[in-house]
Amino acid sequence: MRTIQVLHIGEFGKQKDYPYFYSNTFKAHSGSFHEAITIPHKHDFFVLVLFTKGHGTHEIDFHSYPIRPGSVFFMYPGQTHHWEFSEDTDGYVFFHTQEFYEFQYTDRSIHSFPFYYSAQNPPCLYPEKAELKRLTDLFSGIYTEYRGADFMKMQRIGSLLDLLYIELSRMYLGKNTVESPVPAVYTRKIRILETLIERYYVSEKAPSFYAEKMHVSAKHLNRMVKTSLRKTTSDLIAERVILEAKRLLVHSPHSFTETARELGYEDYAYFSRIFKQKTGVTPSEFVGRYQ
Repeated sequence: MRTIQVLHIGEFGKQKDYPYFYSNTFKAHSGSFHEAITIPHKHDFFVLVLFTKGHGTHEIDFHSYPIRPGSVFFMYPGQTHHWEFSEDTDGYVFFHTQEFYEFQYTDRSIHSFPFYYSAQNPPCLYPEKAELKRLTDLFSGIYTEYRGADFMKMQRIGSLLDLLYIELSRMYLGKNTVESPVPAVYTRKIRILETLIERYYVSEKAPSFYAEKMHVSAKHLNRMVKTSLRKTTSDLIAERVILEAKRLLVHSPHSFTETARELGYEDYAYFSRIFKQKTGVTPSEFVGRYQ
């Protein structure tokens, strides 16, 4: 077993003048970085992919999604994923940092788009044929601009990116069970909550801890989470713990007992019961099925 590699945006592409943005066709990208993208890995940037040809599977945090012509995938920083795809697979891919978008659009956050409200939201979209034509034109325009050297190149890419995200948001809200609109204040609060959970989930598993950190009541925090994600605060905490448990069980060299301890559980039997309650299988059964 191995640790999960974290890929940085500067490792991709030849245009070192733009370490905050990268674009390519999927075929060229996969040809250059095939080994890196077909084993489980993470990014420290946002990823968007449109497939125009081929088929396969995209696994994101232990959930599998079909790759087919017209499928779009949104990748959040920190998610673990890998691709399996046929030789004829092609399309467009681009990466960008959070700062690249928010530097140009200071009046809003990248998380104002519904697919980036939360890491809990569905990471894929399967547009209709008419919708796909509009998306393909925008993806192609970004790729063409990136390959060129025209005046104000990156500013134009930023504008096309914003148009693409707006177009995708309209389609996404029409096809996924994301509340529309989620109040902007709730979106910001969910981001704060997820950031806090990311920081403290090993040692702090009680919703009251996070409510106190956010200066709200536990009841109000739960109401915001339910409105935004149709889950409870306890669900978010537990899901983050279980996700990390899965990652460690599959990718780390630690024993099951060491994994439990790393997640804040001194009693492995108790950890195993929690894991089975949330997943339906024991840690050893999960590893066996995944492998």
